[in-house]
Amino acid sequence: MAKTPRTWTGARTPSGLKRVRQASRRHDVLGPRRSAAKTYVAKALTVADNPGDSEAATVALIEALSALDRAAKAGAIHPNAAARRKSRLTIKVNAALGGAQVQAGGKAAKQTGKAAAAKAAKARIAASKSVKAKGAQTAAGKARAAFSKTARAEAAEAKAAESAAAETAAPAKAATTPKATAKTAAPKAAPKPTATKAATTKTTSTKKPAAKKS
Repeated sequence: MAKTPRTWTGARTPSGLKRVRQASRRHDVLGPRRSAAKTYVAKALTVADNPGDSEAATVALIEALSALDRAAKAGAIHPNAAARRKSRLTIKVNAALGGAQVQAGGKAAKQTGKAAAAKAAKARIAASKSVKAKGAQTAAGKARAAFSKTARAEAAEAKAAESAAAETAAPAKAATTPKATAKTAAPKAAPKPTATKAATTKTTSTKKPAAKKS
């Protein structure tokens, strides 16, 4: 940053200065990959102009396609731009060689049916979901996963041991306990004599009241 701010026309804020540093680093990293892709493409076109050497043209084409793939993977060019340039380069090389088809890839395309493709897609989706569920595979995450796995295994073993012990103890207990015998009916006690109502109630006097003297 210049000492006299009035003559400085670049970034001033910390975020702006950081963007400048990031752009410079990206330019240093991505520039060589972009330049290498252009160089290999030009070399492939130059070699293809000599129709006598088809093997050299094939090698140059493969190198150019690999350079475009590396540039797209690093982010130097857009993946769609890389695919477009690869397609156009292959067409030009084939036309320059007199219509002879050049196999750029080392592997042959594998033909799969719709059912197999759907099954493979489901497998990929399930695998990606399982990876996302695990979370970031850092050292701490791996340690937590290993600890939880061992804890679950120990808990399962303890539960299995408890169930086995309970199964072995149940028959032994059944053999040692005698069968319940029928209870004998105890003789009922004689009912207590209850006092009659006539005995409990007071006897009323039968005498008539004496006549008053006049």
